[in-house]
Amino acid sequence: MIHPSYSELMQVVNKDTEIDEPPVVNSRYSIVLATSKRARQIIAGDTPLVPYVSGKKPLSLAIDELYKGKVKIMAEDAKEEELEGEIQDLAEEASVPEEELEQEVLVEEGLLEEEMFGQEEELPEEAEE
Repeated sequence: MIHPSYSELMQVVNKDTEIDEPPVVNSRYSIVLATSKRARQIIAGDTPLVPYVSGKKPLSLAIDELYKGKVKIMAEDAKEEELEGEIQDLAEEASVPEEELEQEVLVEEGLLEEEMFGQEEELPEEAEE
């Protein structure tokens, strides 16, 4: 049996939710997505937020972090609000138009595909003989 179970993880993640608010996580699928995303971050080099035991896999570390409340899952609308606040702060600091900075942040967060505007590849012209 896997410990903690999906239902235990869901209870821990949703414990701070107000009674009239919808739960942050309402399915096993959401828990799996959150833990796999955190495991990929650990694989990419993020420091685990729980004590590391040699041989423990990144997914197990991610599950432990969620269960112990070291990592929080944010609802999509909360993420967007947080990003908007960060974008405004960064735009003021860098004196850059907010729209330009917003596009860069959304690309970094994986919420927007990067597009190449006006960067068509020029083919070399063949020399006339």
